[in-house]
Order: sequence, then structure tokens, then C-alpha cells
Amino acid sequence: MEPIRLQKFLANSGIASRRKCEELIVQGKISVNGKIITELGTKINPEMDKIVYDGKQIENKTEQFVYILLNKPIGVVTTVKDQFQRQTVLDIVKIPQRVVPVGRLDMYTSGALMLTNDGQFVYKLTHPKHEITKTYNATVVGKVTEEDVEVLKKGVKIEDYTTKPARVRILKIDQEKNLSRLEIIIHEGRNRQVRKMCEAIGKKVIALHRSKIGEISVKDLKIGTWRYLKKSEIEKFQ
Repeated sequence: MEPIRLQKFLANSGIASRRKCEELIVQGKISVNGKIITELGTKINPEMDKIVYDGKQIENKTEQFVYILLNKPIGVVTTVKDQFQRQTVLDIVKIPQRVVPVGRLDMYTSGALMLTNDGQFVYKLTHPKHEITKTYNATVVGKVTEEDVEVLKKGVKIEDYTTKPARVRILKIDQEKNLSRLEIIIHEGRNRQVRKMCEAIGKKVIALHRSKIGEISVKDLKIGTWRYLKKSEIEKFQ
């Protein structure tokens, strides 16, 4: 087998995303043949070298990659392990392969979340340069105006950054309940970004659902259930 970069081997083994694996290397948490490696770009031979992380040898996995679409329920955390013993997405997606979530959805947001053991796939879906869109349905308190929509489309100031232009439209306004429902499409993935965008126009989000990643929808997938991605769906991201 041809030598490959250590971070790529780690990501392909399902340890974490490639960027996270790079952090683990720099932090000195990976050893190769008993020697701690901290230099990025180090190449290894998975068939010959002994790679250890967290006290355990990482196997050279030849199993097929798996790609999963989950319709995450509210109250479930997007992590592999949770220090507070809350339900995680891996408590729902129980398969023999070790998979990791692709990006995050906060605990109180439902909807589309992908999981995989393919580190390159994680990289392609999460790196900003690939501009993979995410479609959200947000229910907010108050009446949203067309002027508000234009502000969101152009980008709003949030903390120390300004959001990129977004696609936004009003889906419904409930005058009686004083609620508005928006569709917001972004390709960034900053922490709680959609909630903060709505707060920037003076509207509090009371319900948030991610309906699509790219063109892959959870419309026909019940909340709390999952399925494997089709080959044609995987190829759309590759």
C-alpha cells in the first residue's frame, strides 16, 4: 500500500474530521511505532506502521465507507459522546461501523444531519470553500417584513463577523399567533448562525428545522429515523 498522510489515515479510520485529526496530531496525541508525531504531512504505511490514539491501536480498515442521513429530533446532541449523559445521535444510529457526525446541529434544532466514516466526505461537506448549502425553516416571534428579508439576504453583523449573502423567503405569517415562518438557505456553518441572524433583525426563533443539506431532503424521513444515502446522492457531493 502506498504511504498516505497521517491525518488522512486517521480521518478515513473514522476518528474525526480531517481538520480535527490535524489538531490531534499537533497536540501530540498520535504515535507512530511508539513515537509521538506532531508534524502535519507525516506519511505512514497503514499496512506496516502501528498508529496509536488514546491508548488504542487504530486498525487499517478496509471496510466500505458508509453515508447516513438522519432526521435528528430536538433534544438529541450532535456528538459521539456526551459528558452529561444526554442522548446523542449515535444512540439513534447504531451500526457496526464507527461513524462521526458531519458538522453539527444544536440540541434544540431538528432535521437533516449526515454521518459517515469517510474523512474526505466530512471535509467536502464542512469546508467553507465547497459552499454546500443548508436549508432551514425557522419559526420566529413577530411579523417579518420584506425589508427584514432583504437585510438577511445581504448579510448581517453577528459578533465579530458578517454573514455571507443568503437566500431567504417568507413561507407563512400567522397574524393571530404573531408568528412568521421563514426559509433560510446558507452555505456557512457557524455556531447557532440562523438563530443569530434572526436575532439581528429583532426576531426570536422558537422552532428551527434543517430540511436539506445540498439537495438532499429529510422530507420523507420521519423525525428520529435514518437511512443510508443512495450512490447518486453521494456522487452529488463528490
